[in-house]
Amino acid sequence: MSPSGGRRPLSLLLLLLLLLGTGLAAGSAHCPSGCSCGYLEVNCTGRQLQEFPAAIPLDTRQLILAANNVSYLPAVELSFLADLVYLDCQKNLLGDDLDFTFIGVAKLVYLDLSFNNLTQVTFGTFSQLLSLVVLKISDNPNLVAIEKDAFANNTWLRHLDVSRTGLTFLDTSTVRDLPNLRFLGLSDNPWHCNCSFLDFITWMAGSNVHFPDADNITCYTPKAFRAWKLPAAEVQLRSSCLTQLHKQDYIFLCFVGFCIFFAGTVVAWLAGVCAVIYQVHTSKGEEDEEEEDAVT
Repeated sequence: MSPSGGRRPLSLLLLLLLLLGTGLAAGSAHCPSGCSCGYLEVNCTGRQLQEFPAAIPLDTRQLILAANNVSYLPAVELSFLADLVYLDCQKNLLGDDLDFTFIGVAKLVYLDLSFNNLTQVTFGTFSQLLSLVVLKISDNPNLVAIEKDAFANNTWLRHLDVSRTGLTFLDTSTVRDLPNLRFLGLSDNPWHCNCSFLDFITWMAGSNVHFPDADNITCYTPKAFRAWKLPAAEVQLRSSCLTQLHKQDYIFLCFVGFCIFFAGTVVAWLAGVCAVIYQVHTSKGEEDEEEEDAVT
């Protein structure tokens, strides 16, 4: 065989590898329509997108969808982005149907859902994000409820922002049990400063967590506490909640007193009935004995 004939298969193999490499490079360089892409990054900011963009490179680490009109995040499409660590969805139209949406992006470290239409956060919303460090859900005016165990699995959470939402109450254990929490945004929420909220205010005073914009963390209701800063409200609530009885307390005490009185009356009546029955049977027995003596 001639030397040129021996080199031909090798040349064909090199050509095939070159073409394959070119195809893979072209595939990895593909970018969703209307977005800009860099190394492991896809940026679709302000593109007026109505839905989650298609054909996102599977090796994407950072995805920015800010300032669009996206109302739904498809869990299946997100799960293809298994290496995603940064997701910015601020200023969209995302609603409350987010449970188990992030089940396929367990490596996510940063998540921004601020300026959306969230209404509640449940255990299923972020339970799969075991690596989450930063979570921003501020500026969701319709967000009125965060379940007690909503962040139970997010033990690495360090930065949590729930400012400027519709929250009136937050259970202390929701944030107290986060061992790495260092930053908690709570400002400009309509907090309801009653006895149930006293435990949370007390925790704030003794924790090592930083509360930015603390001057705007104030009570909204009841009217007597309107615009009070939480430390001042704590003093008043501690005095009123721990030393004074409220209307419901008096009602409860009256109810208990009535029950005791009623129970005592019933017991006394039953005792009287039993005494009368016993006396009647005793008298009847004595009469029977007298009659028997008279006959004998």
